[in-house]
Formats: sequence, structure tokens, C-alpha cells
Amino acid sequence: MAKQKATTEEPLEKQLWKTADKLRKNIDAAEYKHIVLGLIFLKYISDAFEELHARLKAEEANGADPEDKDEYKAENVFFVPQDARWNYLQANAKQPEIGKLVDDAMDAIEKENASLKGVLPKVFARQNLDPTSLGELIDLVGTIALGDAKARSADVLGHVFEYFLGEFALAEGKKGGQFYTPRSVVELLVEMLEPYKGRVFDPCCGSGGMFVQSEKFVADHQGQLNDISIYGQESNQTTWRLAKMNLAIRGIDSSQVKWNNEGSFLNDAHKDLKADYIIANPPFNVSDWGGELMRTDGRWQYGTPPTGNANFAWLQHFIYHLSPNGRAGVVLAKGALTSKTSGEGDIRKALVENGLIDCIVNLPAKLFLNTQIPAALWFMSRTRTKKIPSNGEVPKERGGDRDRSKEILFIDARNLGHLINRRTRELSKEDIDKIAGTYHAWRNPDADYQDIAGFCAAAPLAKVAELDFVLTPGRYVGLPDEEDDFNFAERFAELKTTLEAQLKEEAQLNEIIAANLLKIKINE
Repeated sequence: MAKQKATTEEPLEKQLWKTADKLRKNIDAAEYKHIVLGLIFLKYISDAFEELHARLKAEEANGADPEDKDEYKAENVFFVPQDARWNYLQANAKQPEIGKLVDDAMDAIEKENASLKGVLPKVFARQNLDPTSLGELIDLVGTIALGDAKARSADVLGHVFEYFLGEFALAEGKKGGQFYTPRSVVELLVEMLEPYKGRVFDPCCGSGGMFVQSEKFVADHQGQLNDISIYGQESNQTTWRLAKMNLAIRGIDSSQVKWNNEGSFLNDAHKDLKADYIIANPPFNVSDWGGELMRTDGRWQYGTPPTGNANFAWLQHFIYHLSPNGRAGVVLAKGALTSKTSGEGDIRKALVENGLIDCIVNLPAKLFLNTQIPAALWFMSRTRTKKIPSNGEVPKERGGDRDRSKEILFIDARNLGHLINRRTRELSKEDIDKIAGTYHAWRNPDADYQDIAGFCAAAPLAKVAELDFVLTPGRYVGLPDEEDDFNFAERFAELKTTLEAQLKEEAQLNEIIAANLLKIKINE
């Protein structure tokens, strides 16, 4: 009975994942994710279509046409042709040609909806996908948000889609990290930036998690979702397709999320964009980024980045795209905090001296799936001397920002987070609140910010210059108070006493063993 109770209390998305993963059999996780996520997306657009279709059918007497594509376009709902609707596919789920039927459905939907052209997977008729397993998978996905209205269905399906993205990233390991930034890192970036209103940009957007979390942040704070617009770019077409589906299932306009295989440096899809918020996790330490072709590029306002490492090219690309009141929160390899190779130290110095670096957060190890390279968050702002937030309006829950132009906040969060398996760590909500709360308290003139030894310190720029513009938080926050008060003699005495007690116990144990061995010998 206890076992049954635990199963029923398990969240829906975990139950679904376990069942779907069992059906994977001999298919690679990298390939299987397109099958599962494609079906979840198909279920979402079909649910939304069917709900509006039922409404239009009920209004036929008043001139409504449930098969008119324009009726759906007006409501921002994808039109789904007859043979692509979920009910039709599920009714045929046990047929041996079900794979071809699903591929045909994806084709038909793309033809009817221009914004989905080239986005949907057509991988269901492949030989390594057993039709019986596909049919079972369709039945499984059919249980998600069953009977719910569109809003509820979209929320549940969107949550399951996001959860599955994370699980597939874990299953793929290193490769999975290329399309997925861990959710806790995304949440931390968004909580610190607070994108209430304006243009949100991610020029290396992966599967779109930054955008999803930004919209969720606005909704959670009773803001207007229409107050933010998103712009993105992705060089990997497969990942771009995931992003387009991830955003569509959330009802987020992805028309400005672009794909080209040249990438943001060589082919900037948003050349004239000045964003209010930039949230990004670019690939770490990329050596083959085309730097030799852009030695005189206008984006390098603070120094020409080395051709062998794109870290400082990314930083300047972000700054170039910031509006006059813009803020950015980005992930970079920790080495960028200290490196002096090929002029990187000079660029970092220029960023500090020009008042662009607002806050540095040292992250715990093992947060990222695709690398063991230590990472840090960089927060940059063009509003450090102004007493307004970057969107020009003061959020209700706090006052305007104070002048922070003469200092940088350093946060050392290396000791936060918890392991979810042997290889992967994540930040809890409490961890995120602690880090973000510290940042907001430091920015807010009415808050009672205080340095905490071993965790956070607001360092004057003179101190940063004194340390040769090295931005490692540990250099500024120092040791926790208990470590500062470390009494060596007292600790040595404790260790000596413990060791003596252990040796005494070991000697007593040896005596008992020897006595027992002697008894055995005598009895023999």
C-alpha cells in the first residue's frame, strides 16, 4: 500500500517521463527528444485548435465557420487540418503506419501555418522507432491535460515540455548542455534582472528557456505579458526548432527568434536592436568564432578580443546591444574574471573603468551539464549612475536604484546549491532568493545592505584597481567570520584528543581479537 501511495503522489511530469523513457528502448536520447517533444507540441496546438473549433461550431448560426483558417489566425491559434488533429492520430495509434501519419500531420500543419515552417520534426516513420511503442507514446501524451480548457492545457503541456527538456538534457549529458541552461541558473538570472517591461534579447538562445522564465517572472509579479517582447538568435537549427516549439507552447511570439548557421558574430540578425534586458549563456571559451575576420568590428569598443577565445567578444556584443537604460545578466567561464591573455585583462579593465560592471556572482561547481569549467555571472548596466530601473518605471515593491558607479558588488555563492545526482548540482529557491535579495538590497537606496564576510562585499573601484582589475569574488568577500576567528591551537588540541581516543579504541579492539584467537587455539 505504501508503494502505491508514493506512486500516486509523484508529480505528473515525473510519471510521464518514467513511462516515456521506458518506451525509448534502443533510441538515443538526442534523437528521442524530438519524437516526444514533437508529440507534446502537437497535442498542445490540437487542444488549442479543438477548443476554438468547438466555440466556432456553436456559433455557426451566427456566421462562424469552424474550418476557416482566418478565424484561428484572428485568435492567434494554429490551424490544424483534419488528418493532423490529435483525436484522429490517437484513433489510429495502433495502426502499423502511424509513424507516416504523424509525419504527414507535421507537414500539413507547417503548410497551413507559415510561422512553423521548417520547425516541426518529421522523424516518426524511421525504422528504429517501433510503431507499437509510438502508439503507446501517443496514448501517454494523450493523457496530459485531458479535458482541460486551452489556458489550463497550455500551462500543463508547457510545464511538461519544459520538464522533459531538462530530463533530456540530463540524459544526453555534455551534448544536452548545448541546448539547455539549467533552470535554477535561468531563474537566478531573471530574478536578479527583473525584466518587467521592454525588449528582452538572447543572441545565443538555445531552447528558449530565458524567454520562458522572463514571461513567467512578469506573470508572477502581476505584470502585463504584452509589456515585454523577445528577440533571439541561435546558430544550431535543431536547437532553434526546440526554441520555436518551446515558445509556441507558451503562447509567446517567437517571430523575432532567428536562425542562421553563421552565428551572432558573423551574421548579427538584430544589428539595430538596443535591448532593455539581455539574458544569455554563451558557449564557454570558444576558439573558433571567426574573430580573425572581424578585427576592426564596431562592436569592439573596449578592446579587440583575442581570436582564440570568444568570451570578451560576447561581453562586448552584449554591451553593444544594450539600450541607454539597459541591463545584462550573462554566464561566462570563471577564467574571464582573471585572464590577461591577448589583451583580455585590458578589456576587463576598460569595462570596469567605464562603469559597466554592476555585480559578479561566483557560481557553485557542477551546475552545468556540458562542462565542468567553473562559471560566474556577470551583471552589466548602463544605469549605474541613475536612480531609475532600466525600464524607466519603478516597480511597486521597491524604490529606484541608487548611484552605484563607484563600486561593484561581489557575491561568492560557491557553497550554495545541492546535488540532485552524483554529477549535477542545482540552486534551491532559498539560494536564489538569498543571492537575488542581496543584489536588490545593494541597489536599493532604502534597503539595509551589509557586507557579509565570505559571501558578499561592495568593493570600491579603487580596491578593484588595486587588485589589478581581477574580478574573482573571493578576493573581495574574504573568509566567513567563523573562519576568520579560526583558533589553530584549539583545533589542534581537539584533533589530538580525537586521534588519541581512536587509537585507544583500536588497541582495545586488538586486545579483544587477540584474546578470542587465543581461546580458539586452546579449544583446538
